[in-house]
Amino acid sequence: MALTPLDIHNKEFTRSFRGYDEDEVNDFLDQIIKDYEMSIREKKDLQEKVEQLNEKLGHFTNIESTLNNSILIAQETAEELKGNAQKESKLIIKEAEKNADRIVNEALNKSRRIEMDIEELKKQAKVFRTRLKMLVEAQLDVIDANDWEGLFEEENDEETEENLSDAPDYAESKA
Repeated sequence: MALTPLDIHNKEFTRSFRGYDEDEVNDFLDQIIKDYEMSIREKKDLQEKVEQLNEKLGHFTNIESTLNNSILIAQETAEELKGNAQKESKLIIKEAEKNADRIVNEALNKSRRIEMDIEELKKQAKVFRTRLKMLVEAQLDVIDANDWEGLFEEENDEETEENLSDAPDYAESKA
């Protein structure tokens, strides 16, 4: 067990005939007591500082641990978000490819239908042209026929007969 300043102060020495000077020993012991008390106070102060520093160290160790955990969680979250974003982008690309294929197929089908309609219209135009040509040729044949001459003579005879038959009626209506 360590000596205390009180132990040093209360220490009694046995006296001998030729011993040390008592005042000198007491002065020296007083000096030792002061130095020893100062050493004990310094030790106590240093122990308190060590405790404070240990508390701070513990606090900073906790902060470090928390930060490390936060960093790990942030990294895991970032990896998870990155993975989710990649999955989502793949889904979006697949959906876009499906839509593109559908649009291309619809366009091809529509172009085929339009092509078939064009061919049908060409056929109809050809038939119409042929019929029109036949009609025009038939009309030209009628025009070129010699029957026109006789047609006009027959019409003139009929008109003359009508005029004659209408003439007395005209005269009667005036009278």
